[in-house]
Amino acid sequence: MHRRHLLAASALLAAPAIPRAAGAQAAVTMRLSHQFPPSHHNARVMQSFAEDVAARSGGQVQVQVFPAEQLARAAENFPGVARGAFEAAAAVNFQWGTTLPEMNAVTIPYLFTDIARIRRFPGSDAAHFLEGLLERRAVRNLMWLYTTRQSIFTSNRRPIVNLEDFRGLKIRGLNALTDHALTAVGAAPSSMPGPEVPQALQSGVLDAGLTDLSAAVSRRFYEIQRFGTVAPYFSVISHVYVNPRWWGGLSAAHRGFIEAAARKAEQDQMTVTEETAAAAVGELRARGMTIHEQTEAETATWRAAMQPPVVEAFLRMAPDGGSRVMELLRGIPAA
Repeated sequence: MHRRHLLAASALLAAPAIPRAAGAQAAVTMRLSHQFPPSHHNARVMQSFAEDVAARSGGQVQVQVFPAEQLARAAENFPGVARGAFEAAAAVNFQWGTTLPEMNAVTIPYLFTDIARIRRFPGSDAAHFLEGLLERRAVRNLMWLYTTRQSIFTSNRRPIVNLEDFRGLKIRGLNALTDHALTAVGAAPSSMPGPEVPQALQSGVLDAGLTDLSAAVSRRFYEIQRFGTVAPYFSVISHVYVNPRWWGGLSAAHRGFIEAAARKAEQDQMTVTEETAAAAVGELRARGMTIHEQTEAETATWRAAMQPPVVEAFLRMAPDGGSRVMELLRGIPAA
């Protein structure tokens, strides 16, 4: 079924967002829209979440997962859930852009990439702060899905190891916020969607790439790039949110099944993401790429040059809550 037909059907079925009569125990369906392809580790965890909900509820609650924008495009997910056209969706934190600029905090270079602290993010004061901001936008957060904390800088002429190696490079950027880090070290970033990067590298539009480790494997960077530098550059945390009216209309038992499965999915995602990253490094090496894993001294040097301009831009973007969310993230203990 085409996406437009699915959305039309969803609009007709928006009535479940209206609270049911007390004591009603009819079967519940939760449609979950997201952009990730089925093979992506986020998609696999969300599918396991759906199966877990069904098992816990004895089939009373069914989560129907629509990957790869089958139900709605990424930009349509928030308005679709907020108005009740479907019950749930997933987003990458930085997709909130200027709508909720505080959600960009974890993408500040080297601010929040320690795995021990990331493991403590769900349920933390920082997470609760961001959940409060989401509620003001008429959606209720259900779970946080840690997606990556390691990036790979790829090149063909020479490895990118020292800050001087960035000078004059036409490099793939990510967004207007994080690109301040690249311009600060003399690179010329050009923001573009991930699927377009391999062709841009092949044609010479870009000299260097920047992507997630697993994407470097799935997009076959090893066929067009000789060198890769792996760095704990920034984190990406995806999340699943639901329509508050629909959520409020569920029975306590049904909410309990979903929340229990969500808490498990959050923890499962930690292991899956780390294992996926480790496997990707091995795969890139096996495919012939020369991989350099950034040392602590190199990390400190890059942080000192790249983080301050992004922090400055972030605080301009998020004048109300930017300082607070950074403080809360830094306050999450590492041990």
